[in-house]
Amino acid sequence: MYKQKLTTPEQAVTLVKDGDWVDYGMTTSQPVLLDKALAGRKDELHDIKVRETMSLFPRQVCECDPDCDTFTVMNWHLSGYDRKLAAQSRMFFNPMCFRNEPSIYRNIIDVDVAMITVAPMDKHGYFNFGLCAAVTEAITKKAKKVIVEVNPHMPRCLGGRGEAIHISDVDAIVEAPDVPVPTIPFVLGNDIDQKIASYIVEAIPDGATLQLGIGGLPNSVGAMIAKSDLKDLGVHTEMLVDAFYLMAKEGRLTNKVKNLNRDKGVFAFALGSQDLYDWVDDNPALATFPIDYVNDPAVIGQIDNFISINSCIEVDLYGQVSAESMGTHQISGSGGQLDFTDGAYRSRGGKSIIAMHATHTDKKTGTVTSNISPILKAGTTVTDPRSQTHWIATEYGMVNLMGKSTWQRAEALIGLAHPDFRDELIKEADKMHIWRKSNKR
Repeated sequence: MYKQKLTTPEQAVTLVKDGDWVDYGMTTSQPVLLDKALAGRKDELHDIKVRETMSLFPRQVCECDPDCDTFTVMNWHLSGYDRKLAAQSRMFFNPMCFRNEPSIYRNIIDVDVAMITVAPMDKHGYFNFGLCAAVTEAITKKAKKVIVEVNPHMPRCLGGRGEAIHISDVDAIVEAPDVPVPTIPFVLGNDIDQKIASYIVEAIPDGATLQLGIGGLPNSVGAMIAKSDLKDLGVHTEMLVDAFYLMAKEGRLTNKVKNLNRDKGVFAFALGSQDLYDWVDDNPALATFPIDYVNDPAVIGQIDNFISINSCIEVDLYGQVSAESMGTHQISGSGGQLDFTDGAYRSRGGKSIIAMHATHTDKKTGTVTSNISPILKAGTTVTDPRSQTHWIATEYGMVNLMGKSTWQRAEALIGLAHPDFRDELIKEADKMHIWRKSNKR
């Protein structure tokens, strides 16, 4: 069957017809050779819609078609590359909560052709989805045609469930022996990140199960945990990052006391350094699952002392959080932040922590603005509604907003703002009728 279905990228993409919806999957599961071959058909195809998530390298269907004459590309979560294209109307954003994405594929949208990077076939005829189980099974099950791009460098990640596809469900196979699996470096945050991390680490008990987001601040938290004296930590996270590898290396991460999937570190996709990929490869201490399991608040809530740590762009005095846009300018996406904000709150002893710098400095003008604002900027997306916001952390401390009235929230959040902006925030809170004549901090 393998020999019968093995073909060239150019021949494989002839499965794509005019008007088709084509899915690339996300991050490391996106194809390289197939993308290039599909781009090569620009002048002979019409109205091809491509969905993908978080490009880690330039997409040739975008590069070859700057005016979107043939290819309309949509994205569930923007990378830096995607963000620039979206700002030029060369890529369009798909809003969603990450936990819902598999059901959106199953129940709502169509896929004509799926093109997915996979690990080599095993002796049972299965291609492992490698570093990205998240939504891949849902995409391939919905697709009318499935093309796999076999990459021998892709780690084999054990399930769980939903981590592989059988050759009988594959229509064409393309081999990519010389394509590297994309990596991102592990970069620690600056001194402000370290300060915020110190508050967060103090709030983590022994035996906690952790979820970390992406970026310098969560990386700083993870590195600090690795060097702490915390014991028997667990992992249940949508994105497995290098911070968890560091914790395991230092003996902090054992998964021994989790009351769900004990002895297994659970994740939906992994993205990081080659050291991380070597750690996850064929590792029975880890289990990958689809995102509608990993990010389900009902699942997360079953795990005691669940600590969710994510970052954001802006918080207003009502406690509304934006982690994805500045006005109408889309920065990234909702991802799973709301999933874990809800789930961690349901956990006995759990905490959802949204962390950010108190201020932002414009790189072009040098202007400093407060990341805690009276109201979110016009057009800004609310990632976490005020009713779901739990803990907020800046370099000035951490506060729990759950259960607080509007004036209590305003007072607590102003206490987390940079001192230079507090008086103005108090004035605005007073105008908004959410300021009580209480002690100014």
